[in-house]
Amino acid sequence: MRIVVAMDSFKGSLGSMEAGEAVREGIRNALPSASVALHPLADGGEGTAHIITEALGGKAVTLTVTGPLGEPTQAEYGILPHGIAIMEIASAAGLTLIPRERRNPMHTTTYGVGEMILDAYNRGCRRFMIGLGGSATNDGGMGMLSALGWKFQDKNRDPVAATAEGLQDLDKILPSPMEKTLTACSFRVACDVNNPLLGQDGCSAVFAPQKGAKDEDILRMDQWLGHYAALTGKLYPHADPALRGGGAAGGLGYAFASYLQASLEPGAELIASLSGLEENIRCADLIITGEGSLDRQSAMGKGPGYVAALGKKYGKKVIALAGRIGSGAEACHDVGITAYFPIHPSPMSIDEAMNPQTTYRALKNTAQQLLLALL
Repeated sequence: MRIVVAMDSFKGSLGSMEAGEAVREGIRNALPSASVALHPLADGGEGTAHIITEALGGKAVTLTVTGPLGEPTQAEYGILPHGIAIMEIASAAGLTLIPRERRNPMHTTTYGVGEMILDAYNRGCRRFMIGLGGSATNDGGMGMLSALGWKFQDKNRDPVAATAEGLQDLDKILPSPMEKTLTACSFRVACDVNNPLLGQDGCSAVFAPQKGAKDEDILRMDQWLGHYAALTGKLYPHADPALRGGGAAGGLGYAFASYLQASLEPGAELIASLSGLEENIRCADLIITGEGSLDRQSAMGKGPGYVAALGKKYGKKVIALAGRIGSGAEACHDVGITAYFPIHPSPMSIDEAMNPQTTYRALKNTAQQLLLALL
């Protein structure tokens, strides 16, 4: 029997890899001869690079980069067996790298993201998969691009600060000496928001308040980004500030698409394409997926919903396991989940239910009983 196990994380309890291993153990307790393909799910957010690097037998790289406040920080990315660099911008420019009392996207930079890309390039990588989640920034990607050689100057032809605040002084943009080299590389960017760069749905209005922006700064940052977009458009006529996803990570989506000719793709689909998930589902007899809380949101582009859609495409039975079955979970049937089951056999406190050992044991036991019922 060929079984695909594609679990999302049980947040606060188990990562997607550990959840998948628990299910695989339960399957093999019931059916030792089963062929189990393990595909941990991720969407490009925090933890993605580690999950996929580990799952695909890649190599982790740690380096010192410029953190979001301009101070040195340790960042990590992965290099997969075929030379693909997989990284998440949160490792170098993430909100969690800044103490709460110092958070303000006016003063943060994505410079360290560019340093990660350069490091991977110097190690021979020419294909990049980059997740845009958890940023502390609103600099339009100017910091990243500065690290990659683009020059952003004021009226006196001095460099502007590589922050959102620095955008107010921007007067001229000069191409990077590495421009042709970098645009010859492949950049695929995991982006799960549709917000454009500017306006009421743009990064300044929607995301900057979550990063500590003051009310009076939001409109100013949007205006500065508008000027930045106008200058960018003179260099790169294809640049589109209305691009869906351009506002992701404080405008990094726009910078990747405009300057590096990147494609912005749904995170779950992009990560799955790296691991060959669809081909394994096509050949499988059964698919098991799941996450900590299965509800209406699970059917709206999240990992299990994407897995279910692939299962439906190939007419496969898809079973979902969850720590909690929430409101609207029945919508999961519409996207392809055949049936879903909670993993905990009896009432317990939230703390007990989220204990990693409890969750692992419950997933293993539920998967074992499920297989026994299907045999």
